[in-house]
Amino acid sequence: MSPRPKPEPVQVIKQRRDAALRALLDGVPYVRFLGIEFERRGDELTGILPFKDSLIGNPILPALHGGATAAFLEVTAVMTLNWAFIWSDLEAGKLDLEGAAPKDLPRLPKTVDFTVDYLRTGLPRDAYARARVTRSGRRYASVQVEGWQDNRERPFAQAMGHFVMPQPRG
Repeated sequence: MSPRPKPEPVQVIKQRRDAALRALLDGVPYVRFLGIEFERRGDELTGILPFKDSLIGNPILPALHGGATAAFLEVTAVMTLNWAFIWSDLEAGKLDLEGAAPKDLPRLPKTVDFTVDYLRTGLPRDAYARARVTRSGRRYASVQVEGWQDNRERPFAQAMGHFVMPQPRG
């Protein structure tokens, strides 16, 4: 019986995960345009939409623009789905995206439909979102996403999306 391989140091694993997330985000210019960031804890991502005045849709209230809210939720859903899609290869060390060219990045899932429920006014402050993959197959996936601001128990928007999964480059 051969000895078990020595596990990788934690810092190497963290560096690979962080580099992969950075590469995925840098590959989508719209993420940079909106200023969306992601915080990673293991395999879970939390989207963060830092507040800026250009996100206000109704200056009288003031309230976050519904389009910015929907875009934030959709980006969170797509990134969470893509993260889940590459996770096993990333963890097995088969995928290293550090310094990857855009053509070498995994393709993103394509949105089939995305329905947003606006539950309350988005206030002029940072927003957060988490998505949960409810169904994932080789060709199709469903994702629920929830956005909140000050209190996770009081979401200001939620959404459900269906996506066509990317086929491996070949």
